[in-house]
Formats: sequence, structure tokens, C-alpha cells
Amino acid sequence: MADINQLITNFYDTAIKRDFARDFNFRLTQIQPEPSLGISFTEGELVFAKSAKIPGRNISNVEAKYMGLAFNVPGVVSYPNSGQYELTFYCDKASTLRQKFERWSRYIFDDASSTGNYSVPTRSSYIQMAQLGPDFSVVQEFKLVGVSVRNIGEMEYKMAEGTGAIQSFNATIAYHYYETVRELAV
Repeated sequence: MADINQLITNFYDTAIKRDFARDFNFRLTQIQPEPSLGISFTEGELVFAKSAKIPGRNISNVEAKYMGLAFNVPGVVSYPNSGQYELTFYCDKASTLRQKFERWSRYIFDDASSTGNYSVPTRSSYIQMAQLGPDFSVVQEFKLVGVSVRNIGEMEYKMAEGTGAIQSFNATIAYHYYETVRELAV
């Protein structure tokens, strides 16, 4: 018999003990643009979030060669897709949520006046999200720091051939980095 004990029964026992993360056990808990903007997103609006992702984190590799052998040394950190983090929302009938993203976008750069606040977003501008367990307890909580809106996606209407489908829209934001706010003890 093999020395490795990763059998079907071991998988099954581990699955029973630890269960699995599910694709619907995730919530946006806060979106806070720069406080000077005066826009707040309520929990009643954030419940319309359709999809989001736990962000990635990458440590670059730096090679230190010696006599032809490459030693792999950890380098600096980066956050893949931090310049284009996409959120998807259902659109309410009055487009309230989408209009808040539009106001945020015009705060950053208003083409009507060619002015805006396109300086570096501060720590006070963030998005907080939670990975949940099956009982809605928080498993891990993340905070995207220094967020600002980059794109508000189009919404397509089909006046002639519409079916009454629920509308949704994408909002793309950028952030500097993320922090783990809370996690279960391992």
C-alpha cells in the first residue's frame, strides 16, 4: 500500500468535517467613497450586489543567480486586477445605485466643468466584503483600501423585443491594496 493516505474515504471524511465554501456565501458589507463626496451606500442597496471576487495577491519573484543556479527570492507585492476590480449589481427601478456610481465618477472628473478630484484616493475610501459560512457567520473579512470608480457599465434595453428581464450593471473600481480585517483562527 502507498505511503500517501489521500484516498476517497479521506476526502469524504475531510469534506464532512470542513465542508466547502459556496459561491453565494459572500457579501459586500460597505462601499465608502471619499467622505467629502457625501455619498453613502446602504445595506439595502448592497443587497443588490450580484457578484464580486476576493482579490488576489502576488509576491514577485527575484532571481539571484550564482554559478548558473537561480535562487528564487521573494520580491515586492502586487494586487492583480487592482486597477479593474469589477462589481455587478441588480439595477433598482429608479437606478438609485447606478446614479451613486455616476455621481462618484463625476466627482473624480466632471467633463461639464473639466474639473474634479482626481488626486490619490485616501484610506477613507474603501470597500469592505465578507466571506460567509453556511450560518452567515463571517469566515474572513477584506477591505480594499484607496478605492475610486473607473467605469460604470452600459445597460441595454430592448424596447421592441424585451422580456421584462431584470437589469443589471457593472461598476469597475481601482484600489491600492487590500487588508484582511478579520479571519478565523487557523
